[in-house]
Amino acid sequence: MGRGDFPAAEFERRLGLVRGQMGARSLDSFVVIHPASLHWLTGSEAKSYQEFQCLIVGARESSPLVALVRAGEVHELETEARVDEVVGWGGGIAEDPIAAFEAVARRHGVLGGRVGLEVPGYYLHPHHYEALRDLIGADRLVDATLLVADLRMVKSPLELAYVREAARLADLGMQQFTAESPLGRSELELAGDIYGTLLRAGSGIAASPINLVSGPRSAYSHGAPTERRFAVGDFGSIEFGATFKRYTSTIGRQFVLGRPTARMRELYDVVRAASDAMLAVIGDGVAAIEVHEAARQIIAAAGLDRYRVHLSGYGLGPSFPPSWAEPLHLFEGTSYTLRAGMVITVEPPVFIGEEGLGARIIDNVIVTDSGADLLSRVSRDLFEVA
Repeated sequence: MGRGDFPAAEFERRLGLVRGQMGARSLDSFVVIHPASLHWLTGSEAKSYQEFQCLIVGARESSPLVALVRAGEVHELETEARVDEVVGWGGGIAEDPIAAFEAVARRHGVLGGRVGLEVPGYYLHPHHYEALRDLIGADRLVDATLLVADLRMVKSPLELAYVREAARLADLGMQQFTAESPLGRSELELAGDIYGTLLRAGSGIAASPINLVSGPRSAYSHGAPTERRFAVGDFGSIEFGATFKRYTSTIGRQFVLGRPTARMRELYDVVRAASDAMLAVIGDGVAAIEVHEAARQIIAAAGLDRYRVHLSGYGLGPSFPPSWAEPLHLFEGTSYTLRAGMVITVEPPVFIGEEGLGARIIDNVIVTDSGADLLSRVSRDLFEVA
């Protein structure tokens, strides 16, 4: 997978949008760090994000796209990525990547100008950031962390087609989970069945591992599967992602082995009502905070507001470990506005540690002019294993 996933015109459009934003911010150069940004601009899926990597974008249309990556990924980028020049560092020797960056930056006239820099939460070591700041000059360095991230939240028709395929694959994984009783089997066994189904059907490996909790572990909002075996009376939740050409779709469902207690049913009903309320208000031009508040008010009215230990949802895009989330987060203080073509998750949570219970339903939607296009075709009802 790589530059062949999209026509050249789409990559040119994306690069044009980036250079437009660079002009609006008076940037002479832009240093891209986040692997999702590199993927969006070049098609690269290389694991060079495990070490220092960057893409240098010049403001002029004639400026080449220059990638600096560890030596082990040079050939992959030369083969798969839409870049004009690939420079490697390290390999079989110890080498300072910032020294390699300085050599490339001087050759392309980056130093001395006004430079935008992505500073993502992952992928850029603090020591490397400080060295870049000192090299470029604090007075010429501009935080451009969200420049690409904000541009790529509205997906093209082909991107949305890839998201829909990822959603189809995610449904297959959930159907595998609900196909037979898990009684007596371990959480890990069930997770293995799901992963096998996804990979055989054509899904890539998702950026974040599966969450699967049962019994007293159901209060863990992001619990990984363990050797624990399912037993009658277990309440639990499962969440995972499927990917197609790096575009991710997630799904999460609540289950009970046997008949739910009144409290289990209550928690499920609250998160289901909160999810439904979010779906009802999503649409082009709607403030993201309004979508969050629709869920929060229902959970608060049930007396459970302090157990909202997670976002109500977030933007979803092409992903690399450890996360598939985009900067649009549905929580207090968000300033984003939904636009047609965005993909967001709907997943208002309730997790009560002292009761050992938690509930969450996870769905993805494409924002449209008229509302929310729900991607999953799997029932959102509480899955009751007889």
